[in-house]
Amino acid sequence: MISPQVLGELLQLPFLQRALLAGLLTGALGGLLGSFAVLRQLSFFSDALGHSALLGITAGILLGLNPTVVLVPFAVLFALGVDRLASRSRLPADALLNIVYSSSLALAVLVLSRVRSYRGGIEHLLFGDILGVSWLDLSLILLLLIGACGYLFLTRRSQILLTLDEPLAISRGVAAGRHRLLFIVLLAVVVAISIKAVGVLLISAFVVIPACASRLVSRRFPHYVLLASALGAGCAVVGLLLSAVLDLPSGPAVVVVQLAGFLAALALAPRSQGSGA
Repeated sequence: MISPQVLGELLQLPFLQRALLAGLLTGALGGLLGSFAVLRQLSFFSDALGHSALLGITAGILLGLNPTVVLVPFAVLFALGVDRLASRSRLPADALLNIVYSSSLALAVLVLSRVRSYRGGIEHLLFGDILGVSWLDLSLILLLLIGACGYLFLTRRSQILLTLDEPLAISRGVAAGRHRLLFIVLLAVVVAISIKAVGVLLISAFVVIPACASRLVSRRFPHYVLLASALGAGCAVVGLLLSAVLDLPSGPAVVVVQLAGFLAALALAPRSQGSGA
């Protein structure tokens, strides 16, 4: 058992302070958007984008640019491209996303296998490097969180209607197509900004698990959204502290804590509960 003194010394480390702030903001952001994405059946979109983002990172490496700079426009183009393909194709959305992310991932791995100088950093790409987050990264995440909260608050009635009953929203004059496109672009940017901290393979967990846990125990939609954000932030902080104390990889440690939170919510969920939100 670690002593409070040792824990206090760990918390004095600047990189750990930045990591905790990044986990807090990223977890809250993932939980916030995940609460809408799960009910709109867009959870697979975040997973597909996370895997496909490796191709964007590869493009940044080949161009000699910061991968984060390349990832944001790549994520936006990915969201727009998938939306256009879905509207023009009769294929189910999940099948289409599977084709896109599988081919993107395969192409990225093939290219990275030829970039010998970057092989040592593949693990950070896959599982994240939240301890390497800079103050600039934190500023971007904070601005994105503020922007996401502002957008969802200003359009809250339309968002709630679209999330709970899209046909009803359309009948009341809500521009479903425009709001859907804006939401997936916002989700894409969030995924792109968060990948440095979370990693390609784990980004979907930050979006999906807190939202699913909150849905199990929440009866009202506002409570569901707030609890998802709180769970995302809280699990990220606890997971990072455990990783620092036990010398574990930070990203996987956070996801395991999220899983524990989900199992706790599953045990506490009312057995007669229906939709949960």
